[in-house]
Amino acid sequence: MTQDSFSGRVPLVLGVLPGQHPHVLQTARDLAVSLAAPLVCAYVDEASYLVEWDSARETHRMSLHPGKADADIAAVRTELRSQISEATGDGAVDWTLRLLAGDPARAIGRLADDIQASMIILGCPGPGLGHRISEALNGSVATWLIHHQNRPVMLVPLPRRDRGNSGYLPEPETRIPGEPESGPEKLK
Repeated sequence: MTQDSFSGRVPLVLGVLPGQHPHVLQTARDLAVSLAAPLVCAYVDEASYLVEWDSARETHRMSLHPGKADADIAAVRTELRSQISEATGDGAVDWTLRLLAGDPARAIGRLADDIQASMIILGCPGPGLGHRISEALNGSVATWLIHHQNRPVMLVPLPRRDRGNSGYLPEPETRIPGEPESGPEKLK
């Protein structure tokens, strides 16, 4: 399940985050099952940077906050493993978790190149102004990958019911078309 070698099968790369909506993981799982492909789940620690990159050996990273980095990374690893295990459930798909460092788009792109992934799967950013500001300041991981990769990038949106009134969808119309705006009790 958490092996790095998948018997020659071409893997899918899935970008994961702590607290990510389970729909993203479940969609990736369903795709991996239908393609009989393993999932390589990738989390990028933006508070770290690479000091050495060797795809044949271990990658070395340094933290921008070295005092607390190891405990934080261990907690994130535990949380992500739990999320992935819960989403993949019955073991129908092989998966592994990779912790990467640096810029998320470039790190995921390097990983996809290194393992010759057939596709990169990402969840769409959550609703709200905070996500929009972050994307405007830091750039979109999906946009960078789409422009710099030679493999497909699949974006998984949140389910309609979980988007709320976040600007993604208009509120459903509650009146019956053809009836007056004020409702039947106001008719005279």
